Parts: sequence; structure tokens; C-alpha cells
Amino acid sequence: MTAPVARFAPSPNGYLHIGHAYSALLNQRFVNEHGGHLLLRIEDVDTTRARPEFEQAIRDDLAWLGIAWEEPARRQSENVTDYHAALEKLGRMGVLYPCYCTRRDIRSAVGAAGDMQTDPDGSPIYPGTCRPSEAESLPDLSILRRSGRRHALRLNMNRALELVSGPVAWREYREGEERCHAEFDPLRWGDVTVGRKDIGVSYHIAVTVDDHLQGITDVIRGEDLYPATAIHRVLQELLGFGAPNYRHHSLIRDAGEMKYSKSAGSQSLRAMREAGATLQDIRLQLRAAGGKI
Repeated sequence: MTAPVARFAPSPNGYLHIGHAYSALLNQRFVNEHGGHLLLRIEDVDTTRARPEFEQAIRDDLAWLGIAWEEPARRQSENVTDYHAALEKLGRMGVLYPCYCTRRDIRSAVGAAGDMQTDPDGSPIYPGTCRPSEAESLPDLSILRRSGRRHALRLNMNRALELVSGPVAWREYREGEERCHAEFDPLRWGDVTVGRKDIGVSYHIAVTVDDHLQGITDVIRGEDLYPATAIHRVLQELLGFGAPNYRHHSLIRDAGEMKYSKSAGSQSLRAMREAGATLQDIRLQLRAAGGKI
């Protein structure tokens, strides 16, 4: 059997917190138990928020946790051409379209409709303002880029699903459970953005391409990303990529039952370490919060 390959893929837009520690430790335990390989991916495609000091802090925190990864780490910012190539392929398949709407435009359109449906992340589902009719085709992406007019690229989910055979499903492993068949309806996301206006690509296209090119066999990440797996599976099917196994773990929450997050200002691993915490302290805190580590 081929040795499994897992990855820990943080964004260098802030310091890691204990929730990141849990995910990293689970990845490390998995590869140790199965004789596999752990890769580090720096998801810095959003160069407007990424900072070199945060990337160094990621490395420092992981080393402190005893996490060993194989070098070199893949930086998304250095591989944008890979994501553009995938978008070009999707464009030739006729499943993308340019969207010129601002957030205000979308909120106004959704409000005017009087029935605000939201996606799994709680954002309004795109109302289809720029979606082409069945008879229209997508302009060449290179022509769109040269036009100078800022636009996002959206995945026409209905058209995409017409090209995907069968239900959007994957192999899911849960803690303490055997392999199970998992499904999630991609239509609950609407026409998601796969190419952002500001940076040209999106998380969804970048992570799908990266997992394929890095040969990832097992994706171990938080359960908050479970619904997004449906988007990634659609993209994998369209691009002809194989599907890894998925292992979505429970989230670590604080005393107020809020998940740890950078945006909420959760205490960082760096601050905990500087305050004298040890790796054993981290493990004990994770167990106290329900982590199976």
C-alpha cells in the first residue's frame, strides 16, 4: 500500500491558536500511526493579508509542538499559475462566468427579492445577477483579464453538476468510526466564487489544486469545513482529480462554547508559550475541551 500523505495548511495572516494545535497534532498522529508523510502548506494566496512574520511564527509554533514536516513547504503565492491553469480548463468547459457585482449589489438584490437564503457559512446566496442564460457562453478568460474591468469568476453550479456523474459524495472517517459515505448538496452554496476580484483565485480552487498536485491522500481538518468539501468534490470531478479521504474533526471551543479563531482574538500559541505553557499543558487543555489527543 502507498504511504498516506497528509497536510497542515495554515494561513499566515495571524498567530496560530490552540485549535490549530489540535489539527496539527491530529495530522502528526495520523502519519506516525500509518507510516505516512506530513506536508506543510502555507496558504498565502491572499497576499494582502499574509505576513512573513506570521509564517515564521507558524514554523516556530509547530516546532514547539513537536510537529515534523517535509520540506520544502508549498507556498500558494508561488504557484498562482497552477490555479489559473485550472480556471482556464473550467472556463473551456463552460461552467464559469464573470461577476461584476459588489457586495452591496448582492445585498440589495437579495433584499429586493425578500427571501434571503444563506449558504452554510451564513452569507447570502448569490442571486444570479450576472449568470448567463443557457444560450450564452463564457468569454475567453484571457480576454476578460485584458479588459481591465474588475470581475470575479463564479462557478455555475447547475451547469457544473450536469457534468458530474452521480451524487457529490466522498469517503469520510470520523473519530472512533469506520469509513462512511458522506454527501452534501453543493446547490446549498449557490454559484460560489472560484476567482476573486482582488487576487484572481479563491480558497476553493487553490486548495483543490494543491491537494491534487501534492498527492494528498487524507485531508484532516476541522468540521467547520465539512460543507465546503462538496465544492471541492465538484471541482475535483470537473478537473479530473482523484478524491482524498476526509477526516473532519470536532472543533476546540472555549469556556463560552465559542470556537477558537484568529478573528475573535483567541489567545495565540505564541502568547501561551511566552507565558510559560508547555506542550503537556496544551495537551491537557485540549483534552479538557473534548479533544481526542
